[in-house]
Amino acid sequence: MTHTLGRLGGAVFLIIGLLLSGYSAYEGVYAAGFAGTAGTLKVTSCEAKYHHNASRRSRRGTDNVRCHGTFVAAAKSDRDTRAYVDTRRDYPAGATLDVQQGGPALSLTHIGSDRDYVATDAKGALRWLSGVFGGLVLIGLGVFCTATGYAPFGRSQITFDAAWETAGRSTLRRLVIAVLGVGLVGAGLSWLVSLFV
Repeated sequence: MTHTLGRLGGAVFLIIGLLLSGYSAYEGVYAAGFAGTAGTLKVTSCEAKYHHNASRRSRRGTDNVRCHGTFVAAAKSDRDTRAYVDTRRDYPAGATLDVQQGGPALSLTHIGSDRDYVATDAKGALRWLSGVFGGLVLIGLGVFCTATGYAPFGRSQITFDAAWETAGRSTLRRLVIAVLGVGLVGAGLSWLVSLFV
């Protein structure tokens, strides 16, 4: 019972890390063009998704523009005249974007036959890859906290030194160092490379 807070916190880190890595991997394979149906979206209009945001600087670097148009599959005759994709910038009408068509759109306003579309580009794929590695950092922290009972927040009932000493008696320390190292280096390198693509 003395390490309950640390173990619960560790479980939360594990769950968030698994969700972050899983979602990033899912989106990343579409952005890289490894999943879904390849095709193009011919833009008819683009609009900002966050009209209520007073500070546009706080949204810089996020997919804050939604472009509507017609999707045409590369290998098939599939067409979707109600397609839309979230992008980082505004495109003029008539522009053609490379996209991947995924499963049904997860939107409460578009229920039925609408599909989900993801813009394919190396920068986006690398950023999603950095999310996969970022999730590993949380997973490593979660494993450490769950196994030792250490809570890196609030008043932990076990010191970091005592928790680290406990981890050193097993393969846990090597596992945590490996997962944190791979996560930090992978996230940093993926993000850095995405800046130059």
